[in-house]
Amino acid sequence: MKVLIADDDPVNRRILETFLGKWGYEVVSAADGNEAWSILQSEDAPRLVILDWMMPGMDGAQICRAIRQRSDPFYTYIMMITAKFQKQDVLEGLAAGADDYLTKPLDSNELRARLRTGERILNLQEDLLRTRDRLQYQASHDSLTGVWNHGAILEILHAELARCKRERLSVGVLMLDIDHFKTINDRYGHMAGDAVLREAVRRLRTNLRPYDSIGRYGGEEFLVVLPNSRQDDARKEAERLRRAIADSPLEVGAERIPVTISIGVSVCSHPDSISIEALLKCTDAALYLAKQGGRNRTEASWENPLAACEAPRSSQNSSEPTSTS
Repeated sequence: MKVLIADDDPVNRRILETFLGKWGYEVVSAADGNEAWSILQSEDAPRLVILDWMMPGMDGAQICRAIRQRSDPFYTYIMMITAKFQKQDVLEGLAAGADDYLTKPLDSNELRARLRTGERILNLQEDLLRTRDRLQYQASHDSLTGVWNHGAILEILHAELARCKRERLSVGVLMLDIDHFKTINDRYGHMAGDAVLREAVRRLRTNLRPYDSIGRYGGEEFLVVLPNSRQDDARKEAERLRRAIADSPLEVGAERIPVTISIGVSVCSHPDSISIEALLKCTDAALYLAKQGGRNRTEASWENPLAACEAPRSSQNSSEPTSTS
């Protein structure tokens, strides 16, 4: 672990460097408070810090306060070292943000024990942050395919529609469904079916733009959000994704499984005139038409504020389909 030593006394600094180096720490040294503060603002700044109280420039207490005022997800453990030993001095150092306090002359065994305490606390925080990140990921991602889950992709669509409204842009929506997926499960087994979903998603993600989003809408159905996409853009994107799946079989273990997808396409360019529910219903209706039209194709339902986009899914006329296959 990297440790910052800040002490204006070169003898004390050298003693600390010797001890810490022998104990396996990576040592970074500063001869005054200003140099220490500069080091602490770097990207790979040490998170375990030993500060002398009295230094030129910023003193130890000032550095403590400056560290605690930062907005930083990673904690910095601060140990103050000084010749002061009055109780009020100790309280002042702790109030400034120090975690621990040692007086000179230092006892090497005590110093090592207190450093280990600081290291345990920092390691515990790292574990907590990793757990938090893992839980956040699990809460927003599909566990099988790794893409956004149902709730997260709808939140993304909500955000894009809001941006569309603010900036007068358009947003494309694709609803994809793997054709005859039950047959794949029945013929090759459910484990192979899961592998097909993962490989299909990998191909889809490879062919999306960096700022596009894909999420698992349910079962073998996926939703793609295409920011700032007009009708021709969305239709071309849908066809590119369809070909990415259909042009070559998916390799699952020793099997080469032919897979196709059907895609429904909608574009919202009038966010004031249609709800997210109606937009999804339009897209779902277009997907239904692609399925009815023979699968392995795309159908487009262009959003129109005056069109009956909220008609039942089985009504083909309401979505004004345009075949692009």
